[in-house]
Amino acid sequence: MDQGRRIHIMGASGSGTSTLARAMASKLATQAFDTDDFYWMPSDPAFRDKRPVRARLEMMEQLFLPRSDWILSGSFAGWGDPIIPRLTHVIFLSLPSGMRLARLRSRERKRYGKRIEPGGDQAGAFHSFLDWAMQYDDPQFWGRSRAGHERWLQQIKQPVINLDASQPIEVLTRQAVEALDQSPVDA
Repeated sequence: MDQGRRIHIMGASGSGTSTLARAMASKLATQAFDTDDFYWMPSDPAFRDKRPVRARLEMMEQLFLPRSDWILSGSFAGWGDPIIPRLTHVIFLSLPSGMRLARLRSRERKRYGKRIEPGGDQAGAFHSFLDWAMQYDDPQFWGRSRAGHERWLQQIKQPVINLDASQPIEVLTRQAVEALDQSPVDA
C-alpha cells in the first residue's frame, strides 16, 4: 500500500464483512480485525457479555489503530467515534435479507452444531440472534440497521465504496481493491 490504508468494512450481520476483510488483508498484505473481538468479552457461550467502551478502544489502540495499514470489519457506529478520523476508506456491503439469513444459518451451524437445534443449549440464543439480524432493514429498529448505517455514512468525510455482497468473494475482493485504487486517500 502506498500511503497506508485504514479501511472499515461494514454492513448487515451476514453480509460478509469479516470474509471480505480477511480476503482483502491477504491481497493487500495487511491485517484484518473484527469489532466483535473488541466488543464482546470472552465467554462460553460467546457474544454474551459486552466489554466496556473504554476497554474496547484501549485494546484497539494497543493492537492496531496506530499502524498505517489495517482493515476493520463489523460495526462500531455509536461507540467508536474516536476511530473515524483514522479511517482512509469505508466499504459498505449490501446483501438481500434472504441471502443474509441463509449465510447466518450456515455460519451458526458450523460454529455451534447441534447446540442450536431445538432443545440444544444455544437454540434460544440462535433464534434471538436471527430475529435481531433480520431487523436490519427495518428503519424503526433500534439496533444495527441499514438506516443507522446510512446516517453514519452521511456524516463521515472518508470515501465510501458501496458493493453488492452477493458476488463470489474473489470478485468482491477484486472490486474492493480496484475501488480503493480509484479513490483518493485524504485522511
